Amino acid sequence: MSAPPKINTGVKSTRSPGSAKTPVEALSEEQIQSFRDVFSLFDKDGSGSISTNELGDVMKSLGQNPTAEELQDMVNEVDIDHSGSIEFTEFMTMMATTIQPKDFAEETKAAFRVFDKDGSGTISAKELRAVMKSLGEDLTDDEIDEMIKEADKDNSGSIDYEEFAQLLSPTGK
Repeated sequence: MSAPPKINTGVKSTRSPGSAKTPVEALSEEQIQSFRDVFSLFDKDGSGSISTNELGDVMKSLGQNPTAEELQDMVNEVDIDHSGSIEFTEFMTMMATTIQPKDFAEETKAAFRVFDKDGSGTISAKELRAVMKSLGEDLTDDEIDEMIKEADKDNSGSIDYEEFAQLLSPTGK
């Protein structure tokens, strides 16, 4: 059995000048960091990989209820090294190749609706705390306030859709 293929994260490319970049090689440092942040939400035990159980927990917190078989299929689709779980390089490859601008906009709207529990068009500290807790992140009031402050560009005290989309955007725009 041969070793799993190495995945270049875009920091250095071994390709000749002018050749096409793979989707992962085309990622900016900011995009890689965004994907790392999302990955850490899924990787609840900090093991460096996402198990089918962790994937199931996150899917359930987002209102989905996939079967064990569906979860295994999701993992198998991106599990390049056949370890039974998703490592960060596999996750990054999946994100780089599957998230297209239209898909990203639709996914962002769906995610915003998950956070905006009361449908007000903004995410309050209370709503952010509730969703983060459902993802297994029990944050302090200060941590929640800091997250709001970082994303709240118009200083309204809450996060509107545009601010949320900018926060999630791999390009930060």
